[in-house]
Amino acid sequence: MADPATYRPAPGQVPDSPGVYRFRDEHGRVIYVGKANSLRSRLANYFQDLSALHPRTQSMVTTAASVEWTVVGTEVEALSLEYSWIKEFDPRFNVKYRDDKSYPYLAVTLADKIPRVQVMRGAKRPGTRYFGPFAHAWAIRETVDLLLRVFPVRTCSAGVYKRANQQGRPCLLGYIDKCAAPCVGRISPADHHALAEDFCAFMAGDTAKFIRRLTERMQEAAAIQDYEQAGRLRDDIGALERATEKNAVVLQDGTDADIFALVGDDLEAAVQVFHVRDGRIRGQRGWIVEKVEDVTDAELVEHLLQQVYGAEELAFIGSGSRSRGEPAPAVRAAAGAVPREVLVPVLPPDPAQVSAWLAGLRGSRVDVRVPQRGDKRELAETVRRNAEHALALHRTKRAGDLTTRSQALREIQEGLDLSTAPLRIECYDISHTQGTYQMASMVVFEDGVARKSEYRTFALRGPDGDGARDDTAAMHEVITRRFRRYLAERSQSGDVELELGVDEDAPPGAPRTAVGPEGPGSLAVHGAGISGEVGAEVPAKRARFAYPPNLVVVDGGLPQVAAAARALAELGIDDVALCGLAKRLEEVWMPGEDYPVILERSSEGLYLLQRVRDEAHRFAITAHRKRRGKGMTVSVLDDVPGLGPARSNALLKHFGSLKRLRMASVEEIASVPGMGERTAAAVVEALAATARAAIPAVAADDAVAADNAVAADDDVAADDDPRAGAGSADVTESAAPDPASPRAMGDRAGMLDA
Repeated sequence: MADPATYRPAPGQVPDSPGVYRFRDEHGRVIYVGKANSLRSRLANYFQDLSALHPRTQSMVTTAASVEWTVVGTEVEALSLEYSWIKEFDPRFNVKYRDDKSYPYLAVTLADKIPRVQVMRGAKRPGTRYFGPFAHAWAIRETVDLLLRVFPVRTCSAGVYKRANQQGRPCLLGYIDKCAAPCVGRISPADHHALAEDFCAFMAGDTAKFIRRLTERMQEAAAIQDYEQAGRLRDDIGALERATEKNAVVLQDGTDADIFALVGDDLEAAVQVFHVRDGRIRGQRGWIVEKVEDVTDAELVEHLLQQVYGAEELAFIGSGSRSRGEPAPAVRAAAGAVPREVLVPVLPPDPAQVSAWLAGLRGSRVDVRVPQRGDKRELAETVRRNAEHALALHRTKRAGDLTTRSQALREIQEGLDLSTAPLRIECYDISHTQGTYQMASMVVFEDGVARKSEYRTFALRGPDGDGARDDTAAMHEVITRRFRRYLAERSQSGDVELELGVDEDAPPGAPRTAVGPEGPGSLAVHGAGISGEVGAEVPAKRARFAYPPNLVVVDGGLPQVAAAARALAELGIDDVALCGLAKRLEEVWMPGEDYPVILERSSEGLYLLQRVRDEAHRFAITAHRKRRGKGMTVSVLDDVPGLGPARSNALLKHFGSLKRLRMASVEEIASVPGMGERTAAAVVEALAATARAAIPAVAADDAVAADNAVAADDDVAADDDPRAGAGSADVTESAAPDPASPRAMGDRAGMLDA
């Protein structure tokens, strides 16, 4: 008897999505299959206290040794896949579907003289038009009941029809106009057959017209306050949409295909394949492929097809959603055979050659293509979602495992020849738009785990306040500013006998001056033996830059590494390791080295460096976009003396736009509540001054000045805001203007007016 806690997945590993789950015993046999609208919530129920479970459920979870799941799009798809796999694996703890009841179909017996609409299961009959399969028989009956109002086709059995014909009196449906009553001659057989053809045409896809008609009738009923009728029509529309809902897990009978999905990055990719035979999913496989060379997705698809169908062993790392047990022998044979269709996310470089090769293996034609529309496209999306989840689960397991993290740190230490393991790693990246709105990010990983409370952003100034001239200058500035703060806070803490701080507002390259509690030029710190003096003068402020990293990583190659190394050398810091991670080839550059360090592409150390680099890139882009959005909202009312945010908002609300405000007189502006004559005159003068500024160069200078002001505000927020980093990932957020503020509103009005 197994303990469920030994195979319980972490809550974060299970997706909060519809899907099907499978419990397997120690031999890999499927012992239970279930569906859920939320896999996370449903699986959590199985791992509660055993005493709270039903005895049968207790027996199942203690017999099981593992659990796995497959993500689908809707609960209807989950129901269909659950049914297929219960049929496939015959789990011992499942009781549903043991009656061998198949999916319900909506059938129209067009071969009959008087066609009949009915719900049918089982083997199909010749001369009958089938629609489906559907998930619920009651949904079909509700839809048929709805459609009979427009297409009153016969639905009664042969016995009821014969009795009504003999009595000359229709059944109840004939009296309530839900049947055209061909049994008593109200409609001719030919007209009734045409009515059945119209019914089939509607079910074949011409649904928009009917739904639109019902919607119009519902709106008309609501307009005359006939809410009861409107409610009935609303329910009718819902029943129609529910019954005609597409089911991506069940395809047309005869569909014989393997559907592949591929999701990955530069180092590895998650592969998922669903094996569809006779319109049903007969098997699923998933694995992680390591990219040992730089290949495109098209080339990777070609390699996968060669290895899957060529009986070559594929090197992979098992993913959390990979099927570890084997189904029945008949299923293995079906999954291993080459199907009629191979659906892939991208075509291989030479699809004709691949198709010919597969056709030779199968003995008949094989179509290799990318699904574009319809049920197969929807099922391909379901396979892709499973691949995405498998890759995310694989990454989570790699990052969350303590042994893996320790191995990654050890590999970095050995590969970069560090004296100690890099327990604290800081990574820096630069983001800008053609040199404007330059932002730098600093992300922190401790023990291989992201510490988002330590993240920082920097608004780059440059030597003249217009920003750095290039990426290397930007990297030099951000490294300089970060470690100036480190030296200053280290000095204030009394860790060293004497340290030189730096005036944070001084431009890069300025002479270093002592910074103490009284400001630039004052003594920064006394000897540690002089107790009490420093603590009495230093204000109580959380030291946000007092901890040095063991390793600094910059996003870039040798030029960025050289700029960062120069900044550290200028500050006299020689106990912090430095490297750069270049994109594409994933080369690790060390300062002063002519050749990069090449880490194993499958190593945990390189994987950790990539995660750090990608996180810095993401954080820098986010900060840049936020600053760019703020920089594009500059209002002419911001500089009016005596006009604060509240009265600016009142002016814009009163006049509606900046254009109308420009046309207003001093008296009209002064009439706004809270405004005085002097302030109104200042507003008129400021608006007139902006109207006179018609020279483009002047306008450009104003924009630069505004950008610099925003940059200064951002940097103060990034470096000095005491709330920065307190559980927040973006330290500049406190400096962002409220979208509803007068400044932002004036900005939008100013842009419209311009």
